[in-house]
Amino acid sequence: MKRIASLIRTILQDTTPFRPSLLTNPSNFIKMSSSNLPLPNTSATSTSSTTPAPSSPQTTSLQTYTSASLTHAPNTTPLTTAHLPIPVVEPLQIKVNDARGGSVPAFLHMNPEHHSTHPPTTAAILLSGAGGGVTGPSGIYLSMADKLAALDAAIPTLRLDYRFPARNTLCCADVLAGMEYLEAGFGISRFVLVGWSFGGAPVFTVAGKDERVVGCATVASQTAETEGIRKLAPRPVLLVHGTGDKTLSPRCSERLYEMYGERGSREIRFFEGDNHALSANAQEVEGLLVEFVVRCAGEGMSEGEKRMVGESMVGSAEREGVMRRGGDLRGGESVD
Repeated sequence: MKRIASLIRTILQDTTPFRPSLLTNPSNFIKMSSSNLPLPNTSATSTSSTTPAPSSPQTTSLQTYTSASLTHAPNTTPLTTAHLPIPVVEPLQIKVNDARGGSVPAFLHMNPEHHSTHPPTTAAILLSGAGGGVTGPSGIYLSMADKLAALDAAIPTLRLDYRFPARNTLCCADVLAGMEYLEAGFGISRFVLVGWSFGGAPVFTVAGKDERVVGCATVASQTAETEGIRKLAPRPVLLVHGTGDKTLSPRCSERLYEMYGERGSREIRFFEGDNHALSANAQEVEGLLVEFVVRCAGEGMSEGEKRMVGESMVGSAEREGVMRRGGDLRGGESVD
């Protein structure tokens, strides 16, 4: 708990101004999902809130999430077909020891077969956007968490909400509390952070201060409050964005790529015409993120597991509804 307090103080004291600059020659390094694509010249760079945080947490209750059938992905058949176990999912209220106090809702996916003989050392933590939530863009966090936990690598995965969405310092405290919970309860000391939209801010802020974070991935991230990415290298980063995003310009991910620098492993993927939730390419994006987490954990996948990861566990027609039930479209967040 002392570590949380120390890190929060450090985050609060870091007032380095953000000075984004556009890349001068992005064609030298941008890895596209298709041919080189023109990026729209929109100016939105943040979904953070600039208003004072309310006095009480603004999160959805854990009971509301569980009653909305948000424990597992809607279709777990790909796991059973691949002869993999259905993960155990534990709904949690994780206590946060900062000035605001309280607890943050979360769902922890664990492999039921491996933890006694193969204790995990790396976990993934999945973070949503400016309204909080527990299902992520196009609902991919539900299936990502089930898949990562079910693999032979048995990577525990925490879908973490926020107490005060869009307030980065308070959201960072939530992330640190989740890390401490996993370390104290399971001996996990390495973490891969994944964030959508506003979620890029706590991802890079925490990673810039805490060496336990071994990799970061973002989907349609903002650039505001992301200075920590400059301290991430040589730890790997994956940046994903749709070129048709009307909420946050794809230039945000372009800028983050530049801010990361050239000393480490960085990858950026743009998806032509796709929106803020990557609706048209959700399954491919999910696969990229699962593979990235597995690599960061120092693990691999069998051919059967790779095929399973490529299969959909959330139907295309279900995705926006899953996001709404999961709270991911609150706070000004949008599919578009």
